[in-house]
Amino acid sequence: MRILLTNDDGIRAPGIIALHDSIMHDTPLYPGALGGPKSECLVVAPLTVQSATSHGITFHEPLMVRDERLRGTGAAPSASGIAVDGRPADCVKLAVSSLWPQRMGGKPDVVISGMNAGANCGINVIYSGTVAAAIEGAFLGIPSIAVSLRLGRGKPRFDLAAHRARHVLEQIFRKGDLEAGEILSINIPTTEEAWAEGEQPRIDRIELASSHSKPQLSNIAPPPTTMPAIHVAPMNVHGLIDKYEQRMSPLGDTYYWAAGHGLDFHATEEGSDVDLLMKHQITVTPLKFDLTRHDRMSKWRSVLG
Repeated sequence: MRILLTNDDGIRAPGIIALHDSIMHDTPLYPGALGGPKSECLVVAPLTVQSATSHGITFHEPLMVRDERLRGTGAAPSASGIAVDGRPADCVKLAVSSLWPQRMGGKPDVVISGMNAGANCGINVIYSGTVAAAIEGAFLGIPSIAVSLRLGRGKPRFDLAAHRARHVLEQIFRKGDLEAGEILSINIPTTEEAWAEGEQPRIDRIELASSHSKPQLSNIAPPPTTMPAIHVAPMNVHGLIDKYEQRMSPLGDTYYWAAGHGLDFHATEEGSDVDLLMKHQITVTPLKFDLTRHDRMSKWRSVLG
């Protein structure tokens, strides 16, 4: 298995380090599995945080690259990666066209994007740089998987989340038949530690547009200690409830600061990715990048000739 690993939180983010460690150093569950003797993984990720950049790419500026050491977690050794001063889609485009052939030869078998610090469920997949990186891999004919972790009120256990993500990935690679250009989006429910008395709960910028927001968190239950069930679920397609705080700059100009909760939707369909993730289930959603409304083609041909 030859893996291109990327993300949108930046190459030093704990999520990508934990996922790399789990993929490459956890005990393989079967011959030829992740982390086996034939596994290869090249990390090509943004130099800086690129969350919610969606599928933006760089045309009019150079893409600066540099080698970066990834500090391993636990007993895992550090590994090398390539930091790209660009966006997630840039990383995949550059890696597949240039960096991978130069350093590894050929092309990767799969692109894995993540592990994102914050859920990418519902219509958030449209804004997500994590998902965009996976979609870019699919554009290029490579099976691609986005991995995201829902954050709660405590300190996230990225190591535990990565272990659970690997469990899902193993099943996908062992039992599934990934097609060229196929996209899967995995969301892992909260895996958090309790916080110390007096410590402020941790709410991540991905799930909150603003650290000044005041989300309603009373319905969040503690994460399960056992492996959550895995459900293949459709996207929740209801819009977000957007909120903005109106403020005044020191110069007297009005500005607005995003203050909505990134998982606060106008409605949540039962059985959707949002619904199941809130119930502490792992969700897997197959995605596609063809936005054509094929069911409306005949109608508009009749109107426009």
